[in-house]
Parts: sequence; C-alpha cells; structure tokens
Amino acid sequence: MQTTQCYIARDGNTLMLHRVKKKNDLNHDKWIGIGGKFEHGESPEECMLREVHEETGLTLTKWAYRGIVTFVQGGYCEYMHLFTATAFEGTLSECDEGTLEWVPTAELTRLPMWEGDALFLCLLAQDRPFFSLKLVYEGERLARAMLDGREIPLTARPDSP
Repeated sequence: MQTTQCYIARDGNTLMLHRVKKKNDLNHDKWIGIGGKFEHGESPEECMLREVHEETGLTLTKWAYRGIVTFVQGGYCEYMHLFTATAFEGTLSECDEGTLEWVPTAELTRLPMWEGDALFLCLLAQDRPFFSLKLVYEGERLARAMLDGREIPLTARPDSP
C-alpha cells in the first residue's frame, strides 16, 4: 500500500491529527501528520494535496517532498511518502478522523505516537536531505530501523525536534 503524510508548520507549531474518531483504527489515540491512501493514478504530490484538503480544508501553497518511509508489520507493508509544508490558504475545518491541533514543534515527540514516527520527525527537524527510512514493527514495538539502507541502533535516536 502507498500513502502520504504531511507535517504542516506555522509559527513554531505543527498541525497534528489526534486519531480518536474512527472505530477499529490502527492509529487510535495516536498523534500523526495529515495524509492517507493513494487513489488510482495519483502521484505522491497529488495524493498529499488531496488528503490535506480533505482532512483540514487547507490548500497548500508551499511544500517539500522529504522522504519515503517503509513500514513493515507482520504481513503488512506500507510505503509512506513524507512531506512538509510551510504555507497554505484557507480556513482549518473539522476532520472526521480525529481532532486537529497546532502543537509546538519542540513538543511533538512527547505525544503518544508510533515509535518510528519520532525517528522521522527528528530527521525532518534536522532538515536532513531526502531520506529512506525502513521501520520494522513487532506488534506496536519498533524492532528494527534502517536509514538510507543502513541499520541504525534503536538506542541511538536522532536529536528531538
């Protein structure tokens, strides 16, 4: 499966989605960026722009394609195209998947989130050039991580944003 995720920044804050509204949600009660699944024929940018508009009501005017994250969990594999955005138009609207909230960027990794999300948020905060991150989970526990094809120790986390 292919998905997108976008982290929208404004005035030292990042727009986050607290997933609390959907039943049987793998991400229930976790904080994530804005995004979702590709529709047939979409490019990563088209998917990201559509998902951001559907979930927030915002139209992005300045964004960057920052990396790809491969999630492996049991028999499941997802390729998530990762974006950041710094400019938009429109008014924030309610999301049917959870609660949208502007969170101070320096506090993001303190939120309940997938362990691997904290890794790529730190890479984004470091303004790392385009990267490939592979995250292998056993249940909800991060068991293995590879950055640009090289294993990284799980005890050696990048600095927090």
